[in-house]
Amino acid sequence: MQADIVFTGGTVRTGAAECPVTDALAVTDGRISALGAEALAARGTGTVVVDLRGGALLPAFGDGHVHPVMGGLGLLGAPVRECSSVEDIVEAVRHWADEHPEAEWITGDGFDAWLAPDGRFDARRLDAAVPDRPVVLRTMDHHTAWVNSEALRRAGFTAATPDPAGGEIVRREGSAEPLGTLREFGALQPVLDLVPQPSHEAMVDALCETAARFAAAGVTWVQDAWVEPRHAEVWITAAVNGPGLPVRADLGFFLGPENWREQLPLFTAKRARVEGAAPGLLTAHTVKFFADGVIESGTAALLEPYTDCAHSHGIANWAPDELAEAVTAIDALGFQPHIHALGDGGVRVALDAIEAATRVNGPRDRRPVIAHAQLIDPADLPRFAELGVIANLQPLWAQPDRLMTDLTLPRIGPERGARQYQIAALLASGARVAFGSDWPVTDHEPLRGVATAVTRQTPDGIPEGGWLPEERIDTATALAAYSAGCAHQAFEEREWGVLRPGMRADLVHLAADPVTAAPGDLAELPVVGTWLAGRRTHGFYTLFPVPAGAR
Repeated sequence: MQADIVFTGGTVRTGAAECPVTDALAVTDGRISALGAEALAARGTGTVVVDLRGGALLPAFGDGHVHPVMGGLGLLGAPVRECSSVEDIVEAVRHWADEHPEAEWITGDGFDAWLAPDGRFDARRLDAAVPDRPVVLRTMDHHTAWVNSEALRRAGFTAATPDPAGGEIVRREGSAEPLGTLREFGALQPVLDLVPQPSHEAMVDALCETAARFAAAGVTWVQDAWVEPRHAEVWITAAVNGPGLPVRADLGFFLGPENWREQLPLFTAKRARVEGAAPGLLTAHTVKFFADGVIESGTAALLEPYTDCAHSHGIANWAPDELAEAVTAIDALGFQPHIHALGDGGVRVALDAIEAATRVNGPRDRRPVIAHAQLIDPADLPRFAELGVIANLQPLWAQPDRLMTDLTLPRIGPERGARQYQIAALLASGARVAFGSDWPVTDHEPLRGVATAVTRQTPDGIPEGGWLPEERIDTATALAAYSAGCAHQAFEEREWGVLRPGMRADLVHLAADPVTAAPGDLAELPVVGTWLAGRRTHGFYTLFPVPAGAR
């Protein structure tokens, strides 16, 4: 049978144990139809031949934890993401506010939490730039906001305002007056609720921009790890209008501890709506929980206190029994639990909740996910494999950057600091591992994550030999966590994640073979092309049909 596309002229790395490497691949009707000599024999007069030009064809990447709509919207405000100092942020806000006098609120997204000492940002610095309109800027981890005095005033935050449940209003030294730094969603939400909501059209545009970025990075599937009900309609519009999305997605509905029982009927209705509107592109079988915050702001839940705050174990967003009840309830409805947990206390509570759901609801193929798992108590590490929990890890975080050296390590000390992001240990325990970016928190390009997982170094090559080098993994294993690992998380391992006949032709063409490339070159390895079920979503080629009779 004549193939629609044949890839040749390079290395085909299938990720499949029975045929890990070959030299050609054929695609027919959006699926892989042949490998090697059989693929070459499938060329016909109408076949398009793609010359790999000495590069490599691999299973396309997934991203098992990302925020496409929110991240896309975050690109629209004041450009603070690339700022390298507090002064640069203030100037960027001033300039953007001057250029947008019509904006009622000034927003921005993605600056580094370590730019201010101890992550404490002062409202007065923003007041000097914009005194008469509210300003709210979110750090790269989205768990902290820097606001000006007008935003504090509109939210009603004063010296007499107590810290809300699940949040912290950071105070001035020696005073109860709010400083201008808000930590965790209990404190952020009263401010964010006042910011005018973007239109549906603006959110669709933001999502489409984000999807194109992911396609250009070789990604064909994403887990949207925080979906509000209105976001589901954004995904549907983007999927069914025009040429369609260049990525597939599973939508994870966000469930907080307030009135969670009342939200479950909405989730089941939205699941049916999403999967009926865009079959083959969208699923909605996930519910997202936040067990805790983040270590750098002192809000991740720890089993032992923070070293710089002896009375604090961080912030648990759910009471343990309540989280177990909620996870059990959504599990009974057939949803996949996806729990954000960074501290060892948060990880333990998440594991306990999954164990409770398993005990109450009985055996099923539930594939629960714990995202991030930055710090795991040694007693809990084997429980991932025992409970069938997928560890969705962000390999780009496994490096001693300034967030780690300036904020995280001083807060947890050397003993706990030496058991962070235990990728190799989890794999050795038999646990399933899938990779994600948590974009816009960090870079969305999988090859940058692969490079860090392999080297455990900063982009500058620090430290020599890698940070916690026993947790390094090899390139093939890191690539599999971005492909087969994500496919398993998506319940779609029979559809994509490896290259074998019958599977979807979700493919990525890299300029060189990453397995034989120097680890230091992986981050900058060009993505030449991406295909979703045989449809090119990124890259430009001289495509030509084979002359009649040619082989």
